[in-house]
Amino acid sequence: MHLSTYYYSISKLLRLIRRSLRGQKKLLALALVTALVITGCNPASLKADANQAPPLVLAIVEGPKTFNPVISQDATSSSVGGMIFSGLTEQDPFTAEIKPALAKSWTISEDKLRIVFTLKEGLKWSDGHPLTADDVDFTYNQLYFNEAIPSGMRDILRIGQSRALPKVRKLNDLQVEFTLPEPFAPFLGTSGANILPAHILRETVENKDKDGNLLFLSTWSVDTPPDKIVASNAYKLKSYTTDERVIFERNPYYWKKDADNPLPYIDRVVWEIVESTDTFLLQFRSGGLDSVEVYPEYFSLLKKEEERGNFTIYNGGPDYSSVYITFNLNTGSRDGKPLVDPIKSRWFNNLKFRQAVAYGIDRQRMANNIYRGLGQPQNSFIAIQSPFYYEGLKGYDYDPEKAKQLLKEAGFKYNNRQQLLDDRGNRVSFSLSTNSGNKGREAMGSQIVNDLAKIGIKVDFSPLAFNVLTDRLSNSLEWECVLLGFTGGNEPNSGANIWNPNGSLHMFNQKPKPGQKPLQGRKVDPWEEEIGQLFIKGARELDMEKRKAIYAEAQALVEEKVPFIYLANRFYFGAVRNNIQTIEFSPLGGAFWNLEELKIIE
Repeated sequence: MHLSTYYYSISKLLRLIRRSLRGQKKLLALALVTALVITGCNPASLKADANQAPPLVLAIVEGPKTFNPVISQDATSSSVGGMIFSGLTEQDPFTAEIKPALAKSWTISEDKLRIVFTLKEGLKWSDGHPLTADDVDFTYNQLYFNEAIPSGMRDILRIGQSRALPKVRKLNDLQVEFTLPEPFAPFLGTSGANILPAHILRETVENKDKDGNLLFLSTWSVDTPPDKIVASNAYKLKSYTTDERVIFERNPYYWKKDADNPLPYIDRVVWEIVESTDTFLLQFRSGGLDSVEVYPEYFSLLKKEEERGNFTIYNGGPDYSSVYITFNLNTGSRDGKPLVDPIKSRWFNNLKFRQAVAYGIDRQRMANNIYRGLGQPQNSFIAIQSPFYYEGLKGYDYDPEKAKQLLKEAGFKYNNRQQLLDDRGNRVSFSLSTNSGNKGREAMGSQIVNDLAKIGIKVDFSPLAFNVLTDRLSNSLEWECVLLGFTGGNEPNSGANIWNPNGSLHMFNQKPKPGQKPLQGRKVDPWEEEIGQLFIKGARELDMEKRKAIYAEAQALVEEKVPFIYLANRFYFGAVRNNIQTIEFSPLGGAFWNLEELKIIE
């Protein structure tokens, strides 16, 4: 998972931008989950010129926090990077095949340890400056591999037991050599990482500010004039108005073309910053929106309006993302203060307690009620569509009596009011948080409160503002239980930074990020190490069937140890106006995987 995209469950368009245009990265962050949909905006604000071609307008719940994709820690910021930067490769959303992007081709040595990429001729940045192998060499060696720069991409690129990084070397203006310490099956997928401009950014990693930090860390903030940010993808940044909108315009030097015309066909893309997905629905029904992600609660209503509204609802099947709750298992302290109340930490780190909570949540009821039957319980961190999904998982079917039995075996007991107490007489209660504004997650949180009350556990559920929640998760590390989501894909190793105990997204037992105060007393359990080792083994193995067996073992171990309690997975539907052509709906990429090739027909 790339960066901190674990914070979000975003719509297919931004998922696609991260997956298809940036390869197998996830922007991890994972990352709180927010909704992203396509919407139209006020014609008065965007169509002052009646002769101007109509824009495609998207809606996002939160604005970007930075325009620097290397250090971004939220999905919107990472997706800005996906809109304006390309990688060496990209992924076909139908077949998951890795295809050329900035690279024209590549060759792999017989021992699978040396890969040479050859760039397309004549590549340029949006300012007209040549894009060459210098940029690739600079991006990897000076940015992704730079220990002074916090980047989730570095975790994904670490290889084998040694966690060594590939060696990257420019051969000539068009060729770059990657040398691996051992065979690494996911390598071509990771080569979709954004390539950034050396001619703009080199000085920012060669100089420091007054506090001794690299200038790069404060480069390309949201206050940066858009013309200072160059692009290589279909669009470049035109403007950003805080809390209102982000506007992109076509990149005149974009490398992809059709037979007769340069791409993209749509000149402008606008991301309107809107606070509520309910507002998206109202605007779509009134005819002002181009497209909307169809949540289960809206499906029946919109299905009846397809013909009148001149739109089509596409079915992508089970969504590639996951939704879960997780407890903070971190036993560490900072400045003498435990991150988690030691009383509660004892509960959270008790395996039978976590298993009991899993049995105590009625996930089928979530699928039936919250998802209106358009979903199903989820058992794995790997999407059910992935060839690596393990069919042998048993899951945790709702069984409150089994939950109570496990709790008693773990030393818990009930008082005469059927409230759960630990072995020291403490009432068992914990706080559960999620990002406010996500109706589905808020409904899940409310059900969890009711479900766990039936086995005597008191849950204090509080949706929090995005900034508050992300600060707790990535900075203070002081939280008890959260309800979040991960984006997903076919390749398990894209989540390696979640399962590596020292990974930047190992959120249930998070190591402090570079520059943060250290922790005292953080412990890593043997099962965490074992899962991390399985991911190393799975990435090293080149035989597909053997890789499947390794990831099956990892899934079974995660199911047993329940660091994440997976909830329910909804089906993905997208409604798109029929004047947007030509839509090829993909379960991995949604409606807009080929955004640069789409046209708006008036």
